[in-house]
Amino acid sequence: MRDINNAREPTYTVRVWALTFSGRPEEVGRARRWTLDILDGCARADDAALIVSELGANAVVHTDSGRGPGTFEVSLARSDHVITISVTDCGGTTTAPRVECPDEEATHGRGLGMVAVLAADVWVDGDQDSRTITAELPIPTSPPAP
Repeated sequence: MRDINNAREPTYTVRVWALTFSGRPEEVGRARRWTLDILDGCARADDAALIVSELGANAVVHTDSGRGPGTFEVSLARSDHVITISVTDCGGTTTAPRVECPDEEATHGRGLGMVAVLAADVWVDGDQDSRTITAELPIPTSPPAP
């Protein structure tokens, strides 16, 4: 049996938040503001808010999240070293999200590419019934040089 009196202290703490938003376009802005409030003071808060905006907008525009009583959920997990952002949609499309290379005149198709540039890792889970796109943002250990 393990001696609990000599147990090591955890080396890090992870805090997790989640909120479900109505699938209306104006809710993307609410999700962005919520993200900024949660991550207030964090070096990557603006990047996280941009990712939430892009993924939330994609959910509202391209899936059942933006139709009828649709919703999308944003989850944030923060440790001392990384912010993990997940946006889950209501499905309704057989096309999996992917990074595109649109021409200069295109009005859509750049969002997931921006997310991929900002994040250290991006992945998609799920199927046509519901997909979750997750992005990981490393948090710098020291402030950037002036």
